[in-house]
Amino acid sequence: MPSLSGFRRIVIKVGSSLLVERKGGLKKAWLEALTDDIAALHAGGADVLVVSSGAIAMGRTVLGLKKPALELEEAQAAAAVGQIALARVWAESLARHGITAAQILLTYGDTEERRRYLNARATLGTLLHHRAIPVINENDTVATTEIRYGDNDRLAARVGSMASADCVVLLSDIDGLFTAPPQKDPQAEFVPVVPRITARIEAMAGGAASELSRGGMMTKIEAAKIATAGGATMLIANGLRLNPLQSVIEGARCTWFLSPSSPVTARKRWIAGTLEPRGMLVIDDGAVKAIQAGKSLLPAGVHRVEGSFARGDCVVVRGPDGGEVARGLVAYDAVDAIRIAGRGTRDIEPVLGYAGRKEIIHRDDLVLSSDGAMGVNGDE
Repeated sequence: MPSLSGFRRIVIKVGSSLLVERKGGLKKAWLEALTDDIAALHAGGADVLVVSSGAIAMGRTVLGLKKPALELEEAQAAAAVGQIALARVWAESLARHGITAAQILLTYGDTEERRRYLNARATLGTLLHHRAIPVINENDTVATTEIRYGDNDRLAARVGSMASADCVVLLSDIDGLFTAPPQKDPQAEFVPVVPRITARIEAMAGGAASELSRGGMMTKIEAAKIATAGGATMLIANGLRLNPLQSVIEGARCTWFLSPSSPVTARKRWIAGTLEPRGMLVIDDGAVKAIQAGKSLLPAGVHRVEGSFARGDCVVVRGPDGGEVARGLVAYDAVDAIRIAGRGTRDIEPVLGYAGRKEIIHRDDLVLSSDGAMGVNGDE
């Protein structure tokens, strides 16, 4: 079995029913026990991101909205009230350990539309670099039924892919996956490990578990597909107990969904085999040697820029002889790439008028070509 303490970047999803009681409001003791666990992982060197439900559940309590099903405008109003309280309690609880919390509200478009995805990814990366913990939720105040995730299981998995996390933890009100919903079938058997998601695994899923929760086992299976395709191991664990993460480390029952690759490998295979190149960079011999040694491609090594591409698009990288050397996600629009080609990194800001990235393609976004097949730089 994997060990939770062995992962380097972990997304932890917290469901509404774990964090908020219908009548009692916030479960403060439970939250503080969870943040003790998070702080221990953080102190061990792991980057931690939290995807937290609970804004609507907290807001509806404050507004006195007691009916089980809320109208869209009622849910959005509850989210507007509850999100302030949710951010505050996370910030205060993490601050006990000297950890800075950051609030990020995402919509479906932020994780699916390319430019917004890149901006969100860069923000997450910067926060993690500074050892802050992003606390993420869907922006329920503006999201509508047609353009929303509607559950934070899949959002957590998508955030995991965005942040190149190697583990996604879904804290639930159940130990993990069973062969059938255990509330309905007392003969249901527990499934500790899922090496691969098959039709049989999908058939085991049921519906939402409580009126405060919008997810269920089906959304967790869908989340597992996203997470494992992105190179992350996913874990479903019972969050009802205090210190649920420490309990997993100590051997508590849970279900692991295994991934066939790492986040870096999965991302680079996606770049190599899925994306259509939008342009081309011709580089000099020094730059060829640098990227073959595992380094990023700097503007100084770029001899010529061709094509009409935008930041984040895939481009082909060719050497002086015209042979393909690599493919990668470019950090600049074509017009700006042309302006900085051949220049040193200190010239970027004076030329462009803003401080862009020093790499024109970062090594994490670069895939080497080898004998006509794409090889993963640093992961072959």
